[in-house]
Amino acid sequence: MVRVWMADITPLLIEETYQAYYRELPEWRKEKADRHHHLIDRAQSVGAWSLWMRVKERYGLLDEVVYNLSHSGNYVLCAFSDTQGAKVGCDLEVVKDLREAVARRFFCQAEYEHLMQTEEPEWTRRFFRYWVLKESFLKATRRGMALDTRSFEIGWDENDSPYLKDQPEEFPERYYYQEYHRANVDAGIAVCTTDPEIDKQLYLLEL
Repeated sequence: MVRVWMADITPLLIEETYQAYYRELPEWRKEKADRHHHLIDRAQSVGAWSLWMRVKERYGLLDEVVYNLSHSGNYVLCAFSDTQGAKVGCDLEVVKDLREAVARRFFCQAEYEHLMQTEEPEWTRRFFRYWVLKESFLKATRRGMALDTRSFEIGWDENDSPYLKDQPEEFPERYYYQEYHRANVDAGIAVCTTDPEIDKQLYLLEL
């Protein structure tokens, strides 16, 4: 089963708290955090890994368990599957100002046309739904942005739930989507996985 956890990293923006979590990291993760110049970026890096370590400990997970991390703004996200051989990708994007040109560049034609038929304020919401759904698939394949975002298409059923309508031949498995919402968190949140069992609850961990 896939489970998804989120944490607010605002406490890590305080230097003393940041250092306390930083000291718990493995050296390679410290080096990754150190490469960032801005505090928010370092806090995201440290927070995402700290969230995963706590989730891993909570469930007694082995190192082989597949997982994925994401972060945006003051939030970090972690998704994992305890099903052997499953693929998992997750994405979190805080809603912010955007440009229509971004959709034209990264969405396939049918997705773009669907979006442009949508009126505000739903237009912005729909954009970020598309974005995290596409990003989570890219991450599930482990190809990331090396895979063309227009090589697959997101469709919507009669309940406005997303599904993978068209996908690259090199990834023939069936992929499943789950979107999440959290009160007072204005963000798109989604997981994409080959594991058909997905916990619909988004769990919150306090750092």
